[in-house]
Amino acid sequence: MRVETSLPNADLRTVGAAATRLENAGYDTITTQENRHDPFLPLAVAAVNTTTVGLATSVAIAFPRSPMVAANVGWDLQKASGGRFELGLGTQVRGHNERRFSVPWSAPAPRLEEYVSAVKSIWNSWATGERLDFQGEHYQFSLMTPNFTPEPLETAPPRITVAAVGPGMLRVAGRVADGVRLHPFCTRDYLEAAVLPQLATGLGQRRRDPAALDVYGGGFVCTGPDDAAVAEAMDWVRYRIGFYGSTRAYWPVLEQHDLLDLGERLNHLSKNNGWDDMAGLVSDEIVRLFAAVGRHDQLVDAIEERFGGISQAVGLGTGTGTETDVPPDLLEDIKALG
Repeated sequence: MRVETSLPNADLRTVGAAATRLENAGYDTITTQENRHDPFLPLAVAAVNTTTVGLATSVAIAFPRSPMVAANVGWDLQKASGGRFELGLGTQVRGHNERRFSVPWSAPAPRLEEYVSAVKSIWNSWATGERLDFQGEHYQFSLMTPNFTPEPLETAPPRITVAAVGPGMLRVAGRVADGVRLHPFCTRDYLEAAVLPQLATGLGQRRRDPAALDVYGGGFVCTGPDDAAVAEAMDWVRYRIGFYGSTRAYWPVLEQHDLLDLGERLNHLSKNNGWDDMAGLVSDEIVRLFAAVGRHDQLVDAIEERFGGISQAVGLGTGTGTETDVPPDLLEDIKALG
């Protein structure tokens, strides 16, 4: 099992040292998100300050960028890192696309499937010299001259992963992606009952080998050297569960456990400025549905029970500076999990 963690990226001047520190700590991959900051710039800094650790966007928002723009930056990061970059893409919701990014909205699953296919088509043109001719409903690419073709890679083009929550996007991941990044607002029962069958359907639609698709995450991890640290981590996750659980789009997960009444109460708080009261509705029992919970000496068994047989990668750390507190031997023990 691979172990990932987030790359602190509030200040690009500190990213190089942070990336080196996380690489030396033993993480397999360091990731960035598109929240307050651009997800690609920190990885460019990390690429030239590290030598072995994987680099991934988890995730970059697709639709505000042309597939050509994503293809260019992905190619350059793959070049700079010597083949260690992974392009993780997500759609975000309609409100963010229209009101934060000011881009038109359309059905996200078929559009992202076309987007991924377009990026791969562009990369194939650059890698082989074949004429670029991609014709889709949303994207068309037919112009590529030597002046705009980047230098060859010494490696294969980047892998592409897709963030997926609903059935349609899960099937898209199965059809066209190299990996699927699952939302942490998942339980093991929900993964087994709802997520894996949709991924299998998508894989089957293209007759792809299930081994062609890696599954990333699908839950939280709460850990620390002692019980007090674990309790603090659980409180952070408790708040996240309350935040996500207040949104109807995530209620199928709650429904799996007969917790729709919790969703209704959280939704009511969200509409009445009750954000600070949400965590109080999330019990320890509920946290344990969504997270692998345990001290460092308990964590391997907790991760095996929560993620084993489903996920090929698990994330540690919440971006709060605790990522390097995990003992190196613990990271190695987690990596040894099947």
